[in-house]
Amino acid sequence: MINKTSFYSEEELQEIGFKSVGKDVLISRHISFYSPEQISIGSHVRIDDFCILSGNISIGNYVHIAAGCYLFAGEYGIIFKDYTGLSSRSVVYAATDDYSGEYMSNPTIPDEYRNVIGGKVIFEKHVLIATGCTILPGVTVAEGTAVGAMSLVNNNLPEWSICYGIPAQKIKERKKNILNVILK
Repeated sequence: MINKTSFYSEEELQEIGFKSVGKDVLISRHISFYSPEQISIGSHVRIDDFCILSGNISIGNYVHIAAGCYLFAGEYGIIFKDYTGLSSRSVVYAATDDYSGEYMSNPTIPDEYRNVIGGKVIFEKHVLIATGCTILPGVTVAEGTAVGAMSLVNNNLPEWSICYGIPAQKIKERKKNILNVILK
């Protein structure tokens, strides 16, 4: 059974100042939000302990973000469409520094010496990301795709597939049987 006092109440969620918040939302009290006014949260969402949500983030309905996940959206954006899941210790970057050696990096350096690389990250419906994955800027994980543990996603992934590795690549098709049960 879930201890509801571990999560913000509806009233407390409104006070945080999100762009929008749906119904039946469970968000741990042990999360850091940066720019909550840029974060939209749908209904039936659960976000567990020790997560960081920063920047332009849109979370659909029936989304679970497990403990210890970090979402760095910046101005580019991260979108979680309905029925998606991000497992523990996964990190999503919509922006990152250029590590080529041609520029300096880290947020304490003046902008004229940095080159920030960015692009919107999109998780289409029914996407599952396993534990310890890293998702890089500009990636779309297509509908129904499951990404295996400890994978590096640096390119778009095809729909209804099982992908894993460094970098993640399609290993085989993923079945859609569960949708037939749900949609009947």
